[in-house]
Amino acid sequence: MKKIVLSSLAVTTALMAGGYKIPESSLNATALSNAYIASAHGADAAYYNPANMVFSDNKGQALEVDLTYIGLSTINYQSTNGTYNIDSKAESFIVPTLHYVSGAINDFRFGLSVVSPVGLSKRWSDAPASTSAEEFSLETVEINPSVAYKLNEQVSVAFGVRGIYSSGVVTNAYYDLKGTGFDWGYNFAVTLKPSKQTNIALTYRSQIDLHISGDTSATVTTINSGVKVTLPAPATISFAASHTYNNATTVEAVIEHNVWSAYDNLDFDFDNATNEAVLGASHVKNWKDTDTIRLGLTHSYEKITAMAGFAYDPSPVPNSTLGYELPDSDGKIFSLGGRYDITKNVNVGVAGLIDIKDDRKVNNSSIDGKFTSARAYLVTIGMEYRF
Repeated sequence: MKKIVLSSLAVTTALMAGGYKIPESSLNATALSNAYIASAHGADAAYYNPANMVFSDNKGQALEVDLTYIGLSTINYQSTNGTYNIDSKAESFIVPTLHYVSGAINDFRFGLSVVSPVGLSKRWSDAPASTSAEEFSLETVEINPSVAYKLNEQVSVAFGVRGIYSSGVVTNAYYDLKGTGFDWGYNFAVTLKPSKQTNIALTYRSQIDLHISGDTSATVTTINSGVKVTLPAPATISFAASHTYNNATTVEAVIEHNVWSAYDNLDFDFDNATNEAVLGASHVKNWKDTDTIRLGLTHSYEKITAMAGFAYDPSPVPNSTLGYELPDSDGKIFSLGGRYDITKNVNVGVAGLIDIKDDRKVNNSSIDGKFTSARAYLVTIGMEYRF
């Protein structure tokens, strides 16, 4: 019996960039296609650029609560020989997020964000996809406290700690699997203000090795056992610059480098020797680093702030290792949104985003066909309260 690689779990827990990345963890981030680092200024600066917290015009505290609807379209697969023409199932989720920034304490400020940086569910009902990827899903919660310090009126720095809890489910023709993990990382940020209108920022989110421990059920070996795997959640480095014209219109550009080359190999360790022999395998992935380009535009009226964004997000998955569990491809992202000031201290808003994936032909050892029609839709509503 050939070995079965648990690639579904591996992909879902490793993703921090590419096709199923969820960088939009606030209303502004959704509206601006995540071109929101150098100009981050609200309570959500605690997550996107904590170094900006000390430059906020609001000297008091700020709290933002958001709800994001995520819809994933069906993905069509047609084999080159015409044998298969199948669709994955559509998926939808509601993801809450929270951001908090403390009041100014001399030249310090503290922040806290609770977000879901990774989340994925993909289901196939028909062969050949259902054989290896009938269902897999991942839910994550990240808690990210941070502290910022203003060196002077032009430079600030920040440091944060990241704790990520993950819970995954995998179902295929060979086993059912459930696993969880909790892992730590860090982030830091630097902001430079060469002028009142211009911000230049650098942010870094560390690689986190995700240690997933789970148990199998319904295995083809009829033996249930524990399984462990360690996966890299790659580091992300973002360089951003923004400029505000006439105190009303802000333009931002971001280059986001995702160090996906850390995901070069995959190895599973089953507690039971028979399961290790039948289900376990060491598998080459050879993913590549990617550079995502993001552009954002913000215009402020008296009580209304309008936003729009665009991003080009290339896939890190090479043709040779792409599978049904992650039929990823390069994406183009378009977004719009706005906020309305109800009072001086309270504002509400809504934003929408669409991620359009390129069609992709694949010819490797397990797939010979074309994936089409992949889309992701996001709608975020939120409220910010300053006190």
